[in-house]
Amino acid sequence: MIDVIGTDAGAPDSLPKALQALVRQADLIAAPRRMQPALQQWQGRHSSARCINSDDPIALCQSLTTLDSDQRAVVLASGDPLWFGIGRILIERLGRERLRFHPGPSSLQLAFARLGRPWQNAEWISLHGRDSAPLIQRLQQRPSALAVLTDPKRGGVEDVRRILSSSGLEASYALWLLEALGHGDERVQRLSTAEPIPSDLNPLHLVVLLAEQPADPIPDALPLFGLDDGLFLQHQDRPGLMTKREVRIQLLADLQLPQQGVLWDLGAGTGSVGLEALRLRPQLHLIAVEQRGGGGTLIQANARRLGVKPAAVIEASALSVLEELPAPDRVLLGGGGRQRSELLQAVIDRMNPGGVVVIPMANMEALAELRPLLDNASWSIQISQQQAYRGQPLADGTRLAPMNPVLILSGTKAQG
Repeated sequence: MIDVIGTDAGAPDSLPKALQALVRQADLIAAPRRMQPALQQWQGRHSSARCINSDDPIALCQSLTTLDSDQRAVVLASGDPLWFGIGRILIERLGRERLRFHPGPSSLQLAFARLGRPWQNAEWISLHGRDSAPLIQRLQQRPSALAVLTDPKRGGVEDVRRILSSSGLEASYALWLLEALGHGDERVQRLSTAEPIPSDLNPLHLVVLLAEQPADPIPDALPLFGLDDGLFLQHQDRPGLMTKREVRIQLLADLQLPQQGVLWDLGAGTGSVGLEALRLRPQLHLIAVEQRGGGGTLIQANARRLGVKPAAVIEASALSVLEELPAPDRVLLGGGGRQRSELLQAVIDRMNPGGVVVIPMANMEALAELRPLLDNASWSIQISQQQAYRGQPLADGTRLAPMNPVLILSGTKAQG
């Protein structure tokens, strides 16, 4: 039997007595080079076992296979050997029946302990030997807490910060840098967007991203349109469920916004498209309808952040309220689900002459279902696909990361 013991920076002295006994009884002790000085001091007091270096896992496995059947071995490893540790290689090469694991605190546990934050709902991702695509995709889901196991050889914390920036989410996350956790030179700090990365950055580091409500912007200082996704407050239980910046810009163009008139934003979500339309055309009469619980409060909060005032924000099923609304000149139909055909027909019936409806869709089936309704109404039709890419760091360069394609169906009612 080979005992694989997870340790902290104070090992072997900091190990529980039962685990120290296993080390004392061992005929062979394997440990990383950085642990060797402390191990040698401890051995002088407690053990005369042969000690070998474990930094090369393949060579270590070869040494362990030469043990006699009556010899005992201990492998000392950092944290939890089965969480991005040496445990996987030992199992693959020696077989799990020969191994017994005794985990210590993992870097993830230590990180959240230092931050004083529960981590049962935290997510994590490893960038070791990988490009940045998985992190980009994970951030689109807007996790509340995300630990990133960085790879210093591929950019490390700087990559994470660049990805946050290129995703438009700098304002939505606090970036914590945690170095040498459990060691004497441990350092934990929050890095602002303008703060340089430490020149003496310890290679043993990870990053934790904690979602936070972005600070209230100064409306007059914002761009005219095309606001960063991170500026909008979102539903905590459905983060990332919003119209992304590139699609939002296209929808605003397709709506052909008039100076005045009534704009229905149906299935408004966070309100991002309708609220940006109101920034462009302040005299529009914006009515945002969202049936999701808490949706009205969220849209109103985003309106205050952007310095605009919708005419009405209604938290209800769109079909249940359309007859009570003033006839529209423009409609953004972003929801509806199984009722989308019925909802579009109601829009067709109520639209003012010359009005425009714009419908973003995620699948071809929706297009096949909705287009005939506009054809039957003799509306002029336009169909397009919005496919955007965002530049994201890749090693020493930049890759173009694709975003989800969106089909856009637009219909215009005749003037007379």
